[in-house]
Formats: sequence, C-alpha cells, structure tokens
Amino acid sequence: MGNLVEVAKTGDLEPGQGMMVEVEGENIALFNIDGTYYAIDDTCTHVGGPLSEGEIQEHTVICPWHGAEFDLKTGEVLGPPAKNSVKSYKVHLEGNSIKIEV
Repeated sequence: MGNLVEVAKTGDLEPGQGMMVEVEGENIALFNIDGTYYAIDDTCTHVGGPLSEGEIQEHTVICPWHGAEFDLKTGEVLGPPAKNSVKSYKVHLEGNSIKIEV
C-alpha cells in the first residue's frame, strides 16, 4: 500500500458532486457517488479540461470542455475525443476523513 493522504472530509463533498484536490503537486478529481468516493486524475487527456468540473452520469464523468467520457472507477476513457485513460486512485475512508492512496 502507498501513502495515504487526507484530501477532504465527507461533509465537504455532497453526493453527485466532484471537486479538485491537490496531492503531492498533482491535481486529482474526487467524486462522491451515493456515498462512495472515487478519485482520478483531474486533467482530461484530450486537451487538459478539468474533470472535477464535469457532468456526472452514474459512474461516468463528462469533460466540460469537449465531452470526453471517463469511468470514475477505473479512469478508463469511454468516449471521444480523448483517446487515453487517466490514472485512478484508491480512496480510503477513516471516520469522516477521505484519504487517497498515492
């Protein structure tokens, strides 16, 4: 297991929302899907759109710039124009603390 870095509290992120957190100089998009938290790189692989600001549909985020789609569980690209997936991170809950494994 890698380092666990606290990035937020559970009350900071309502269900169905995303937010950008910075971990060790990297921007990571954190999402709350019905109380389950997911984390992927925040930067779209197409032209760098902020995925944390994208529209969420079930377990998919749609880049707000050009509509590329990514799986929140795996970071896999699901729809163009992006061709490459983004990194996903394991999220751990400890009480009301949200931690990302890096």
